[in-house]
Amino acid sequence: MAEIMITGELKNKIDGLWDAFAAGGLVNPLEVIEQITYLMFIHDLDDADNLRAKESEMLGLPYETIFSENVKIGERVIDGTQLKWSVFHDYPAEKMYGIMQEWIFPFIKSLHNDKESAYSKYMQDAIFKLPTPLLLSKVVDSLDEIYDLMNHMQASDVRGDVYEYLLSKIAQSGRNGQFRTPRHIIKMMVELMKPSADDMICDPACGTSGFLVASGEWLKENRKEEIFFDKDKKEHYMNHMFYGYDMDRTMLRIGAMNMMTHGIDNPCIEYRDSLSDQNSDKERYTLVLANPPFKGSLDYEAVSADLLKVTKTKKTELLFLALFLRILKKGGRAAVIVPDGVLFGSSKAHKQIRKEIIENNKLDAVISMPSGVFKPYAGVSTAILIFTKTGSGGTDKVWFYDMKADGYSLDDKRQEVSENDIPDIIDRFKNLEGETERERTERSFMVDFDEIKANGYDLSINKYKEIVYEPVEYEPTDVIFGKIEKIESEIQKEMSELKKLLEL
Repeated sequence: MAEIMITGELKNKIDGLWDAFAAGGLVNPLEVIEQITYLMFIHDLDDADNLRAKESEMLGLPYETIFSENVKIGERVIDGTQLKWSVFHDYPAEKMYGIMQEWIFPFIKSLHNDKESAYSKYMQDAIFKLPTPLLLSKVVDSLDEIYDLMNHMQASDVRGDVYEYLLSKIAQSGRNGQFRTPRHIIKMMVELMKPSADDMICDPACGTSGFLVASGEWLKENRKEEIFFDKDKKEHYMNHMFYGYDMDRTMLRIGAMNMMTHGIDNPCIEYRDSLSDQNSDKERYTLVLANPPFKGSLDYEAVSADLLKVTKTKKTELLFLALFLRILKKGGRAAVIVPDGVLFGSSKAHKQIRKEIIENNKLDAVISMPSGVFKPYAGVSTAILIFTKTGSGGTDKVWFYDMKADGYSLDDKRQEVSENDIPDIIDRFKNLEGETERERTERSFMVDFDEIKANGYDLSINKYKEIVYEPVEYEPTDVIFGKIEKIESEIQKEMSELKKLLEL
């Protein structure tokens, strides 16, 4: 489970880029990343065009560059080569700023007619926000240096790592209970689910597409030959495997870029209110990985009637669970993060959704996480639910794990520490047969379906965990008093010696 692999020099360059934005007056992390995303799009557009031209030349095929001699924006015409990063990055700051504002951004928005450009659909409502020519010039120079360093590094996924490092700088809560899922938790969940080369993977509240990226990376590492040496499976991986939906357009753009920097050409990342009638998906996906918004409250009118049939509630965390069951194919699996309240909430809606998962489908595991996992964004206690859609029951024994540490301190600083349950969770989950004999006093154990049902489908680990109280033995009272008297007499002795010294 390797973390972000970028060198100190590259890190310093990215930090310098970040500082340049702050000095230029752009301080909102999402806006900064969005502007960097646009500029990376523009840089990559030039690179991709050059590459296609070379490939066409080698194959003796005609190739029409998107930067043709005459690019038309409205009634105006410009020589398209001026819109290439490799050309304009040498211009004086004022000229570069004018071309970026008046030509490049409108040009990129018009590219949606160009089917060659997977980038374009994420750029249609792009707004250029860099306030001064000086800032643009600094940022372009910085990005040139970053790309130069990346090109000299041999690591296969340095682009992705750079982007992940940028994303790690989003250190503020979003609206409606959104916050970034820590990368190591995402990677653990993907490792537990072990996606297959044929999976259709969905995150209906995808944010920056962390779960989809991690799934793609895991497949690249573990199913490389199966996918990349098979034309159909590679095509599936590039175009039909990953689906992410969100209602925040900034997040979508960043998420799409995140996917593309990790080598997935055409992910399906779209604007959608997953809980509304706008989402008609039914039995479509084979794997759901998600950390849906908590604490959201919706009007009934805004929620799909299908979902309300399963659990009549306004709470987003319950509605999303109903949604996962609807959009999964039979046999499809889910690993999702829920707030603790979902596990033990006593309302009718809470009980309904738990009953639906446990009684009508197959609940596999409940991993209880410590409350500091999402700091500094939030101190909420959460758990991971792992279940399989069957439509006909199948829950037998449910595996519970009481996670105490995730490799980082559980305070706002979240510094690396040696205590880490993640490797143990992965090992034990791989071998659930070996878990059946464990005592309820251990870190993990199994609970029978009948017991869970008898407890009103309560899934809080404390309901089933046994705590061993070790008796504490105290010394007899007379021995304790004897020790106190001895200490007192020693104090008196020291005091009288001190007095004698002071009298001298």
